[in-house]
Amino acid sequence: MAKKSMIEREKKREKLVAQYAAKRAALKEIANDEALPMEERFKARLKLAKLPRNSSATRLHNRCQLTGRPRAYYRKLKMSRIALRDLASEGKIPGMVKSSW
Repeated sequence: MAKKSMIEREKKREKLVAQYAAKRAALKEIANDEALPMEERFKARLKLAKLPRNSSATRLHNRCQLTGRPRAYYRKLKMSRIALRDLASEGKIPGMVKSSW
């Protein structure tokens, strides 16, 4: 099980990303528009830099919904391989059987 602080930190980042997504997209659009003057594009980049770092989507890290584990994460299932195996062994996932040979 991951530390509670790490799980909470990730939740906080998710909220910030959602909150600033539109603002970031608008500033990036201005900054990357070649038709606009260089000064205006530079000002947009400065405003983008002043936004909180944790509001960037690249700062997010996928974590298991059950355990908070950051590694070996399946996107489709939103859980780690270990949590998936435990649930499969208990028979809680229909159609999935733990394989052993």
